[in-house]
Amino acid sequence: MEITFFLQGALIGFLTAVPIGPIGIICIRKTLTEGWIRGLIVGLGAATADLLYGFIAAFGVTFISDTVDDQRVWIRLIGGVILLILGFRTFRTKPADPKIQISGGKLKSYISIFFLTLTNPLTIFAFIAVFTALGLAKGLTLFSSALLVAGVFTGSGLWFLLLSSTVVLFRKKLDFVGLRWVNRVAGIFIFCAGIIAMGSLI
Repeated sequence: MEITFFLQGALIGFLTAVPIGPIGIICIRKTLTEGWIRGLIVGLGAATADLLYGFIAAFGVTFISDTVDDQRVWIRLIGGVILLILGFRTFRTKPADPKIQISGGKLKSYISIFFLTLTNPLTIFAFIAVFTALGLAKGLTLFSSALLVAGVFTGSGLWFLLLSSTVVLFRKKLDFVGLRWVNRVAGIFIFCAGIIAMGSLI
């Protein structure tokens, strides 16, 4: 049945998103310091990037994947620099009152996380590897490919929904000092992720 392609894609998207990397840390930090909606927006930005890379892998857009492979050094370098800046800014950011919902800037957060996620070119090759291992790389119709990619987006988005929903339970228990430490710890982790990304180019 065609629906199995959607379910397989959802499982792949979910499991691909589960490891807590820089995006997961940003999602946790945003949820704790700015609320559930902000954390979910981070997840949607990451899920959209997974959707794009899943599309490239499923539809076999070799030109794009080859270009990503050829330019992976520059892509990882740009991603590393962005993480360094983001980590530094996060460390220095003063936390907002957890009782106040911040307005504005949601589209900016979504777009910035989308492009930040795209700076990890390993994602596309991870999807290609998983699709191949599961025998999904060949014999896909246009409809089944679309279902597979839609599943990837759904699974990835579901993980970030669960993550932000779980984290928000702790938000009201944190005072200003606690939120400040959330920013500092998250900033350090994100900054270190940037160093690791740039160090992998050596």
